[in-house]
Amino acid sequence: MGDERSGCGSRNSTLLPKPSDAVKADSTQQQQQQYKQHQYEQHQREQQDIICGYTQQMQQAVTEGGVHSARLLSRTDWGARMPKQVDYFTGPAPYVIIHHSYIPAACYSTPDCMRSMRDIQIFHQDDRGWNDIGYSFGIGGDGMIYTGRGFNVVGAHAPKYNDKSVGIVLIGDWRTELPPARMLQAAKDLIAFGVAQGYIDPDYKLLGHRQVRDTECPGGKLFQEISTWPKFTRLNTTEAPHEVKKV
Repeated sequence: MGDERSGCGSRNSTLLPKPSDAVKADSTQQQQQQYKQHQYEQHQREQQDIICGYTQQMQQAVTEGGVHSARLLSRTDWGARMPKQVDYFTGPAPYVIIHHSYIPAACYSTPDCMRSMRDIQIFHQDDRGWNDIGYSFGIGGDGMIYTGRGFNVVGAHAPKYNDKSVGIVLIGDWRTELPPARMLQAAKDLIAFGVAQGYIDPDYKLLGHRQVRDTECPGGKLFQEISTWPKFTRLNTTEAPHEVKKV
């Protein structure tokens, strides 16, 4: 049985019709908006299932003698806007790409980190013109994991990799300072969960953002740190994949 208080467990949900059936060329703007709303609600249900799975896996780890891990928070928790569009790719993702936000600066309380996630989303949607916050997930200095676009959703964080990767941003500027240990552990736990649940390929390649475009991101100190993690990969110039651009 699931925990109804957390929204976990079996639930009846109405599957979306195919877009070709739901949104005809002559459909009204209202019908198109209703379809987008329905699509987003289904996406929210899928993300809630992921959160439930993560919580259960972390509870099992504690039962087996592991340390207490970060919570995975939903988009609703941090007050996310509705995305303009949600595009999926078929998993498991062969790449995990690590970022820092640079701006906003590091946050250390949950209210501040929630505000930082909202600020990033506003910048990405309003200034960049993207469909949503660019990243799959955010990690706060409070040690919490914040759902961005989520698993198997095309991102806007790394050109040529957006439709085949999980993009994780550690909120803050990590050029000269190392993120707190709980942030690093939260990122590792999220990756391990993604592998265990089939969202990330067991043989995934871990990359820093600077490896796929000309940028300082994820900052020198953080890049040095992730270069010691399992699956970190130094790419050859011939390894860049093809991507259909969707932001």
